[in-house]
Amino acid sequence: MTYDFLMLNPASDTPLYQQLYESLRRSIERGHLTTNEKLPSIRKLSEDLRLSRTTVEMAYQQLCVEGYVRARPQSGFFVEAGAIRPERSSHLEPPQTIVQAERPSPNVRYNFGSDSVDSGCIDIKIWRRHIRDVLTQQEVLTSYGDPQGEPALREALSSYCYGVRGVKASPEQIVVGAGTQPLLYLLCGLLPEKTVAIDERGFPQAERVFADCGFTVLRLPTDRDGIRMDALEVSGVRAVLVRPSHSVSSGTAMPMSRRFALLEWAKAHQALVIEDDYNGELRYNARPIPAMQGIADGELVAYIGSFSKLLLPSVRIGYMALPPALLADYRSRAKSYNQTASKVEQLALSNYVKSGQLERHLRRLRKLYAAKSAELSRSVRSAFGRRCRLFLQETALRLTLYLPCNTPSEDLCRRAIQRGVRVIAETEPGSVTLGFAGIPLEDIAPAVEQLHAAWSDLLGPSKGVERKAALEQGDAQR
Repeated sequence: MTYDFLMLNPASDTPLYQQLYESLRRSIERGHLTTNEKLPSIRKLSEDLRLSRTTVEMAYQQLCVEGYVRARPQSGFFVEAGAIRPERSSHLEPPQTIVQAERPSPNVRYNFGSDSVDSGCIDIKIWRRHIRDVLTQQEVLTSYGDPQGEPALREALSSYCYGVRGVKASPEQIVVGAGTQPLLYLLCGLLPEKTVAIDERGFPQAERVFADCGFTVLRLPTDRDGIRMDALEVSGVRAVLVRPSHSVSSGTAMPMSRRFALLEWAKAHQALVIEDDYNGELRYNARPIPAMQGIADGELVAYIGSFSKLLLPSVRIGYMALPPALLADYRSRAKSYNQTASKVEQLALSNYVKSGQLERHLRRLRKLYAAKSAELSRSVRSAFGRRCRLFLQETALRLTLYLPCNTPSEDLCRRAIQRGVRVIAETEPGSVTLGFAGIPLEDIAPAVEQLHAAWSDLLGPSKGVERKAALEQGDAQR
């Protein structure tokens, strides 16, 4: 293989591994590298390009994470995303509907819930200063806000979401609202047909909105890459809601091959993909995968983003980028809508974004959540050993713990509460979810110790304990 297509500039400020990754990715997207084509080994490519093996390995790892390339043991690296038509898998993951436990009670010392963020990672002083600056502007306080969202915020978001998510939307395409649900209500009024598809795991908040608006919701089966394309093809729907940043059964982001397939389906059927990119920018183990909206150049996709885990859950601001096909209809009726997000908070967020503080805060959060994820996994492994199975959902900031017992999840939650720890109930017996966005890093290890104490009598002795007991019994018999 020749490498003339690889555009590398050692003098550039962009790291060489990122240049290599982007060149390979573009070649795959344009069909220059085809499905199942074998890539050079790390050793060969590093020698031929005179790059370090680490540089090549980092580029290949990012391509694997995003689903462009797949590593086959003892064989090498092969192109995965070139084929737009996906495989038709008969394997279905069981639906997993997460049921929230009760709100924190006064005796909760450690909170593994998913409805809060770590107060230590939010610079309240800076946010308060931006709020105070807006409150000094009398004309702001004595006028209604723009139904579509404050122009200053929409301008800031247009630049921000392109920089961190690759979203291609002008300020005129962006609609601001108080979170995902209000934006979905607006979107429902623009959809020509009253049926929408989601994957079989469900999305209760969105389903509530669709039901209120008289929509029929079809739950379609999934495979390891997300919603199954064969099921979508025969469903007859013209709108599908996906959460590609953390909706697949492996806990990783939806791979590029499935994203391309969804976009091809939307183009062929004149349909719409609703992309809920909840926490899409918060990936920390690898670079975030660009949004589907940007891949489609702003067409075919209605993109929804929010700031609940990035800023504060109490700051209820979300935004939606409408494709041109829906924008004219929205603009014709926009004056009939009321703005649901605070005008003061919108302008404060606009200044926060434009000052560059939001991107600096995002970089801090990625480091913090990476540390929390590693500490939680380490603590759980140390406390429970191999007697449990872990399932990390990176952008959801959660880890699901499967214990070797059939105890109902609600009972596990009650036992945990008695030890001062709040966890999230799951539908499957013997499993709970631990959200790590809100718990301080230093509290993770002692919280897991309390969980082990709460559940230890349900787990039975470890293999080491059983082996020691058997030896002692044998000695006594001799």
